[in-house]
Amino acid sequence: MHINDLNMNLLRVFDAVYRTRNVSRAAEVLALSQPATSQALTRLRLLLKDALFVRAAGGVSPTPKADRLALAVRVAISTVEAALSEAEQFDPASSQKIFRFHLSDIGEARFLPSLMAALHAAAPAVRVQSAPLPHSEIAAALDSGRLDFAIGFLPSVHDTQKVELLRDCYAVLLRSGHPVFDKKRTRSIGLKELARLEYVAVRSHAETLRILQLLRLEDRLRLTASHFLALPAIVRQTDLGAVMPLEIARGFAAGGGYTIVEPRLPLRDFTVSLHWSRRFEADPAQAWMRELLQGLFKGV
Repeated sequence: MHINDLNMNLLRVFDAVYRTRNVSRAAEVLALSQPATSQALTRLRLLLKDALFVRAAGGVSPTPKADRLALAVRVAISTVEAALSEAEQFDPASSQKIFRFHLSDIGEARFLPSLMAALHAAAPAVRVQSAPLPHSEIAAALDSGRLDFAIGFLPSVHDTQKVELLRDCYAVLLRSGHPVFDKKRTRSIGLKELARLEYVAVRSHAETLRILQLLRLEDRLRLTASHFLALPAIVRQTDLGAVMPLEIARGFAAGGGYTIVEPRLPLRDFTVSLHWSRRFEADPAQAWMRELLQGLFKGV
């Protein structure tokens, strides 16, 4: 016989008869009539070319072939039932699901510490994988399941579901005692002061480069780095200024040694959103994670 000749209903009948050792009780377990159960068992006997069960006191007894099949059939049914159950519900306390995120390096620094702390408390076996993708690939990766979520300022990403998490703005991080400024912290400066600075920018965050272009300060760019996380050490040991999100700058400056200035930059304000695919809108695991993320970060 070929596997294509079988269907799940026949296997469920076999499993029920094997466990109950009685066709009538198996029919009750399956909520089928006794004739329908007997017919399914007859069909299975013909397909497998074996009696499978023989009459015995109080019911039926399995043949050696039925004994050999029983464990494999029970495992197959249990696997399908577990998959269907998982599709209908999500238990964070016991789940070992892997959630895959698009996050930039600066996004990882901003979101992963709080997320991992929350998962440790509510879903200790859940795992997270984070990696940036080109913005042009994000929507397709979400639709295919390669990604579960993308978080960031992603104006070029379209055709996704999304919700705003927070609003931020760009500022300039300098070392304390920078010679351009008399005070340790100046919130309002103009183009004249900006033009006196030299800058470090990050290649992967095109908005910061675009801001310098709009200010016509490209010739003041002295270093283009690959990652934001390299910037604090560079800024602290040089007179270079770094254009970056204000919340990240505040995190870097919390330990001292830095000055944050907040000029009226072009493209100053931006929105960070959570993106996901319409295909997985109703998925319980994704719904749980969306609720967690919004609880942690929305409006913060």
